[in-house]
Amino acid sequence: MHSLLEEFRKFILRGNVVDLAVGVVIGAAFGKVVGSVVDDIFTPIIGAAAGGFDFSELGVQVGSARIAYGKFLQAVFNFLIVGFCMFLVVKGMNEMHRRFVKAEATKPVEPTPSERLLAEIRDRLPPPAGGPPAV
Repeated sequence: MHSLLEEFRKFILRGNVVDLAVGVVIGAAFGKVVGSVVDDIFTPIIGAAAGGFDFSELGVQVGSARIAYGKFLQAVFNFLIVGFCMFLVVKGMNEMHRRFVKAEATKPVEPTPSERLLAEIRDRLPPPAGGPPAV
């Protein structure tokens, strides 16, 4: 039992698990914001343009069951808006990556003070006997 708890502790404390949890929480909050944008802004505008009806009220009665295809249309609309928002986020991140990360990668890296000291020591050493001279 102790090894199982120890293994679980190691698993839960990994960085990628925490990153995933943060992503899920932010995704849920983002989904609520997008849902509000769709429900409270876009759907009323489209409803007004289409004659003032509400999508969520669309449905057909079949026997004792009600097929609410308006709610399905609303869910598809939400999906498209979330997909478009995620596309814009990824596009923006790719552009930032292209501008900043790749630009920094092309800059020459300055040696640290320790590396400079080691290079100075290396340069002062006599060349090895019988080998090529030190660089």
